[in-house]
Amino acid sequence: MIELWGGLEGTVNRVRDQYFSQMDQNGHGNRISDLDRFAALGIKAIRYPVLWELTAPDGIANADWTWADERLPALRDLGVAPIVGLVHHGSGPRHTSLVDPEFGPQLAEYAGAVAARFPWVEYYTPVNEPCTTARFAGLYGVWYPHGKSDLVFLQALINQCKGVVLSMRAIRAVNPNAKLVQTDDLGKTYSTPELADWADFYNERRWLAWDLLCGTVDEDHTLWPYIMKSGIPAADVLWFRDNPCPPDVVGLNYYITSERWLDHRGDRFPARYVGEHGFADIETARALATPTPGIAPLMDEVWERYGLPMAITEAHIDANREDQLRWLHEVWNAAHEVQRKGADVRAVTVWSLLGSYDWNCLVTECRGYYENGAYDLRAPEPRPTALARLMQELSSGRAPSSPVLQGLGWWRRPGRFLCPPVATSATVAALPAERLAAQRTVQPILISGATGTLGSAFARICEERNLAFRVLTRQEMDIADPASVEAAIQQYKPWAIVNAGGYVRVHDAEQDSQRCLRENAQGPVVLAIACARHQVRLLTFSSDLVFDGSKGSAYVESDPVAPLNVYGQSKAEAERRVLTVNPDTLVVRTSAFFGPWDKHNFVTLVLQAMSEGRQFAAADDLVVSPTYVPDLVQTCLDLMIDRERGIWHLSNGEAVSWAELARRVCAMAGVDCSALMAQPATALDFQAAQPRFSALASERGNMMPSLDDALQRYLQAVAEVRRQGDTHVGAAQAAHYGSS
Repeated sequence: MIELWGGLEGTVNRVRDQYFSQMDQNGHGNRISDLDRFAALGIKAIRYPVLWELTAPDGIANADWTWADERLPALRDLGVAPIVGLVHHGSGPRHTSLVDPEFGPQLAEYAGAVAARFPWVEYYTPVNEPCTTARFAGLYGVWYPHGKSDLVFLQALINQCKGVVLSMRAIRAVNPNAKLVQTDDLGKTYSTPELADWADFYNERRWLAWDLLCGTVDEDHTLWPYIMKSGIPAADVLWFRDNPCPPDVVGLNYYITSERWLDHRGDRFPARYVGEHGFADIETARALATPTPGIAPLMDEVWERYGLPMAITEAHIDANREDQLRWLHEVWNAAHEVQRKGADVRAVTVWSLLGSYDWNCLVTECRGYYENGAYDLRAPEPRPTALARLMQELSSGRAPSSPVLQGLGWWRRPGRFLCPPVATSATVAALPAERLAAQRTVQPILISGATGTLGSAFARICEERNLAFRVLTRQEMDIADPASVEAAIQQYKPWAIVNAGGYVRVHDAEQDSQRCLRENAQGPVVLAIACARHQVRLLTFSSDLVFDGSKGSAYVESDPVAPLNVYGQSKAEAERRVLTVNPDTLVVRTSAFFGPWDKHNFVTLVLQAMSEGRQFAAADDLVVSPTYVPDLVQTCLDLMIDRERGIWHLSNGEAVSWAELARRVCAMAGVDCSALMAQPATALDFQAAQPRFSALASERGNMMPSLDDALQRYLQAVAEVRRQGDTHVGAAQAAHYGSS
């Protein structure tokens, strides 16, 4: 049986004289409770950092073993074998570098000290991805020592591989049974015929680290002329022939960027993909009309070349939740496919369990860009995602249960291209599972509120994310009519229902309370009862207007409700009754919508008025937390897939008055806002009482980007909508702000 392993992103990466540590960002260094979480996933082993740069930056004599002394035995006691990593996308302490001839011997000294302290540890990865690291540090100039030549690349590669050989020698002097798990990126390059020589070269170069360790690089190796031309002494290479250290497990790291397409027609591609040689180098998923079949054929190549045990040692994609699940599931199935054909496949590793930071800029800066993994760190404590549940299912042999696995990942969908699709015989037909998925019926998400802002946004984003959905009008499903809801569930067999409709006219509700209560309170309760009976997930929305504003600061989920108006009362009643009858319901409180697709939200209206020089009144004493609709929908879908429940506050996280919001977006858009009339709420003649301070914060997790970030993306999206002449406009959304 193929085991499930896990990995912890522990990179300590150097860019010039600055170090970037993932564990400074993910907090694991101060949270030993994570180990219990990891064990609960069912993993048999974990790639775990005991990094040279952190443990012994000033030499073995001054090493601080406190962290490792606590963590490694704890993992052993939990039944999780540590695969100890010593250097991970790093270059060692400040006194050395990847091109320092002493890098290898000094690393070996550290490796021997680790083994002496933990003689029971069986698995080691002394250097992660030596070929990949050498490319980024010695050829592309991205990481220290920022080389940009074949010579520096090869020096860095040879020094790292020598470090692996010497480290394993030192480790095995303590523990003769220690095993080397040697990782590197498993990719493949395809190309137009004009660039076949480049593709062939790249496809040979990807093996270099493993070939060196296996002792197969000599005068007969395909890349020998290239190596000799670089200026590397032959003796440095032939040393490996005389000192082979083949991996006990060949570790294969696989990402969506691992497979590349080279195209001599650079003008067909976005400029960022065209390099100094004038041709495009782009991930195949973004270019090839027929997607590659994935990792399975690449594993076949590894098995044919080495005949050594294999493990997929990193499997991760930076994507929406459903595509993270689809990626892992596809990789898991591929590993089993290769094993069935006779290859020795040991494990699949989920990377990274706590997510990772700033890999979108190759960890060259601390921008705070976060990709979550099996756990999401945007909560007070690491929050298990749907990926954690899938891991538990795979590790225990259960069938994956998430309905979103029924869809295709973005890398197999028609909308994936960043250029005119390239038809080529170099790729193989789509996966059989892909063809079957297109034929079978999938469970949809039912979305009520077909004509509203939220319903329209959910439909749009579900389509983008390849989540099957059905938007229902009131005639198709009256949420306040039990018979109508039952009929819809029987007809469509949904896995989830999103209640995106309801009564939204806050001020009219004062004179129309019966209808407001029917749609906002009775309807969600009817849905909750039906969903509980049929085991269907339910998402319904509440409002900041369940609060009276007297707190004077942002409200969190556990604060008591005290609505001031009929609309708020209807939402508070819905919350109470829904969670009583169906505690698994996800209830999202939010407020102050704005978005690019409907023309009747506050931000859009104020920009239009200011652009036309018309006066526009906005309350300067009502404080809210504006919410960008696309962010809200994306986050809600992730939380639904994660099976989150109870009340969540979702907004873009900043408390501002309506008038301040108007001024800020006008400033960002470069629009004169001198016609803006900032007034007290009493001057705006509201029918419904308004809380003075109803901004939302969260004690469960800050899941959405900042307000400034959202406003910038709103302006970009509006510009794109105008360019495309988009007519997808939702119905008017009456909000609780003032305008004239």
